[in-house]
Amino acid sequence: MGAARIIPANPDAIFLPYQARWISDRSRLKLMEKSRQIGMSWATAYAATERTAEADARWDQWVSSRDDLQARLFIEDCKRFAQVLHLVAEYLGEKVIDEDKKISAYVLNFANGHRIHSMSSNPDAQAGKRGGRVLDEFALHPDPRKLWSIAYPGITWGGSMEVISTHRGSHNFFNQLIREIRENGNPKKISLHRTTLQDALDEGFLYKLQQSLPADHETQEMDESAYLDFIRSGCADDESFQQEYMCQPADDDAAFLEYDLIASCEYNAGEDWEYSYDQLAAARGRLYGGLDIGRTRDLTVLWVLELLGDVLYTRKIITLKNMSKPDQEAVLWPIMALLQRTCIDKSGLGIGWNDDAQKKFGAYRVEGVTFTGPVKEALAYPVRGKMQDKRMRIPYLPEVRADLRAVTKTTTEAGNIRFTAERSANGHADRFWALALGVHAASTPVSPIEFQSLGRVRESARITDYIEA
Repeated sequence: MGAARIIPANPDAIFLPYQARWISDRSRLKLMEKSRQIGMSWATAYAATERTAEADARWDQWVSSRDDLQARLFIEDCKRFAQVLHLVAEYLGEKVIDEDKKISAYVLNFANGHRIHSMSSNPDAQAGKRGGRVLDEFALHPDPRKLWSIAYPGITWGGSMEVISTHRGSHNFFNQLIREIRENGNPKKISLHRTTLQDALDEGFLYKLQQSLPADHETQEMDESAYLDFIRSGCADDESFQQEYMCQPADDDAAFLEYDLIASCEYNAGEDWEYSYDQLAAARGRLYGGLDIGRTRDLTVLWVLELLGDVLYTRKIITLKNMSKPDQEAVLWPIMALLQRTCIDKSGLGIGWNDDAQKKFGAYRVEGVTFTGPVKEALAYPVRGKMQDKRMRIPYLPEVRADLRAVTKTTTEAGNIRFTAERSANGHADRFWALALGVHAASTPVSPIEFQSLGRVRESARITDYIEA
């Protein structure tokens, strides 16, 4: 079954060679730079189970995952491996390990008295505990540097620390550790492993995958080359593919928003953030919207925010493409009728949209914004400011992250700042500009926005100078 060309030397082996190398490495510190979805967390769960259950084991294992769901999945894998290895183990469920800070862990107890504790991403959960450490999806934690700083002292009296992750931007502490290993003599003496999707395919990953999938699954007819193209085509953009699957961190120096900054404002994976129409109508806070207009090549995007206290919560994102204006209005107008204020991109196609929206909802509820260089600058910086202040929540979606990453800031020879984005199948950073318009809609309309370029202060500008109300 399956069209994979590369068959593992031992097709019946549970683990592929790159997984086996990781499991057998008993280094005090080891780090896996990896592709997404190649079975490394699964292999790590096996190693943790085997190590903790040994008759002469001396340490518990403390596992830190990206979120609560991943913590539960990790302990479930440990339970399965305990059964496969015929180990006596009792699942104790979720146990409180710090009442003051309300921190809990999923616990698997072995016959020798040692345990695996699987927790979510709170670094404080690692404090004051001795034993082995597993830091899964390390770069995706809210503060990887803090997590390392708190977890590392726990192995002072013995045990090992394992770091497993895909990349999340070139400025992330995970990438700094890797560069320190490769470029600065590896002062921490970390055993480095690296497995891209191509590496995994070269060692039989597709064969294993096809053996586990239904016979009618679409990937069964693919060889390794076709599968790589299939995965690439499904990514939001090439930057996402290179980072998520090929171990190439996205360049934070080029993008306006760093990966860590975006991640710090995202809802947890799987969190129910999106409101229905009825939920929007019953929202406790004031609702604001940003509408970026497209028709054929670009998307039309309406980004809806709810202001609760001083935090803007994303409640809905509507994306439309290849639809006539009347058809788009039929989707958007009912939502816009619920909003306190909407800012519309009135450049190009947006001129007619702005006029019609003001007629329908009133000029006091609809603001038309003409995109110029200074206006884009005045819109973009408040988005970053809200993120830096942790006063914004956005969904954990690849297409949203790709759009937010697509915007780059460049400085012209004349010292002017330009915000640009390459056009792709995902759009033209349309979601970013819809968000930026929504943030402005939620701000005080007459507040001045000052901007500065390359150390040379330009004349203070008000974004309302460029708005037709």
